[in-house]
Amino acid sequence: MNNSCDKQVMLMGVEIVPLGDSAITISFGNKIDVKIHEQIHQFLHVFRNLNVTGVVECVPAYTTISIFYDPKKITYSQIEKIICSTFQDAQEVPEIESFVYQIPVYYGGETGPDLGFVADYNNMSEQEVINLHANKEYLIHMIGFVPGFPYLGGLTDKITAPRLERPRSKIPAGSVGIGGIQTGIYPREVPSGWRIIGITPLRLFDIENEKPSLLSAGDHVTFLPVDYEEFINIKKRAAAKKYEIMTYKKGGNGYD
Repeated sequence: MNNSCDKQVMLMGVEIVPLGDSAITISFGNKIDVKIHEQIHQFLHVFRNLNVTGVVECVPAYTTISIFYDPKKITYSQIEKIICSTFQDAQEVPEIESFVYQIPVYYGGETGPDLGFVADYNNMSEQEVINLHANKEYLIHMIGFVPGFPYLGGLTDKITAPRLERPRSKIPAGSVGIGGIQTGIYPREVPSGWRIIGITPLRLFDIENEKPSLLSAGDHVTFLPVDYEEFINIKKRAAAKKYEIMTYKKGGNGYD
């Protein structure tokens, strides 16, 4: 790393390191934090708009960005220099507009088998768990694990719960779970060690769509409790592509 870049990123608490021979990782810290999340997305907003020749993909995570590149088209030192120059411009980026997606959830029942455990573990009723989990905005820190899976930040510590000692071999697509201090939605049928408290009738990932993943890092999710009848109704409408998910701009006053 050149000296000027070294001083600049050190002042920001940022570390730039190679990842193999065709990628570079930028670390913004070591804890899940809203401020770090904002720094990551301000940087990505500027860097992606540069359309750097040779850059294959940018992958944001909780505290890092990994940039994959073609070493035949751009060298490590060249991309490092571009990264360093991007930091200054990124600091001048205003708050990036984001949207809140309202996800209907049927809590409990056969498709929410761990709701009772989470309630007992935290010495409260199942309805109290639902009230605390729903109707608040969760930041989508990143999409990962499987395509379309949102890692959500903002779960209250009042309803955290330990993972299962023995993960289930599979859970239904749409399952909503809690794992430690995190909550998320499973877009497809997969194994899981999280506590499953409900299910959404919406399809979070559809390869046939122009935008396969319904949700994106930087946006937000809020959960809307629905009863079983409404769950079935929405599921039928969503399958026929006749259900329009409610969204609104973060900080706005109404739905789009």
